[in-house]
Amino acid sequence: MGQDKPEETLDPITADWSIYQLRRGHRFSTDDLAVAWRASRARPHAERILDIGCGIGSVGLSTLWNLSESTRLVGVEAQSMSLALARKSVAHNGLEERVQLFHGDLRDESVLPAGVIPDGGFPLITGSPPYIPVGKGVIPDHPQKASARFELRGSVYDYCKTAKRLLAKDGAFGFVMAAGDPRTEDAVVQAGLAVEERLDVVFRAGRPPLICVLVCCHPEFAPSSRRTLELVVRDEAGEWTESYDVFRKEVSGLGPLASQST
Repeated sequence: MGQDKPEETLDPITADWSIYQLRRGHRFSTDDLAVAWRASRARPHAERILDIGCGIGSVGLSTLWNLSESTRLVGVEAQSMSLALARKSVAHNGLEERVQLFHGDLRDESVLPAGVIPDGGFPLITGSPPYIPVGKGVIPDHPQKASARFELRGSVYDYCKTAKRLLAKDGAFGFVMAAGDPRTEDAVVQAGLAVEERLDVVFRAGRPPLICVLVCCHPEFAPSSRRTLELVVRDEAGEWTESYDVFRKEVSGLGPLASQST
């Protein structure tokens, strides 16, 4: 009889770092890498990053990898299972000196201890809110999947409100959300922020984008016209596109994916 596969896997997230994930739980994806890509390009000299609702750490660690070795990351996560994996990944990669993780709800203004928030706020904040309102689908039994997918502890509005409160005056907040959800951009407006860049991610050529990454800032620092970008993951035949391989190499240092169809 074969042995049961371990519940956890250790997978490369960048050319240098790996991340622990549950085999049947929530796992990092293109969504996370896309946030890291645009956020790190928006503020390439940021010395402090805050990742709100950091989950297993995939967004925060990918962003950190793209910045200076002097950059420090703070993460906040309410789901204990995901936070434990994030802490394990930080230790595995020897990043204890660069990463601080806190257990708590991002909506709680006391979740970050005194001295953790830089004077003037964080120059770069990232987030990956859950996309699905409670009541719009069947909540998974798996607690990690449920928290990652459904708005059990707030929505994109809460993420934007928190980011506005903690963002440096010339800082940027990058997050990923459903491309076709009107709340994606409305939440930015309601929080008193402005969009400086939008990246639409098309998972198959010829189809509408499923997700988008917004890079936001305080309105007084917004450009006169925002940048609009598009990333196509697979072509019409289902093959990985060259642009996706370039994106993946740029954000993680990992080589191209083997050509295959879905």
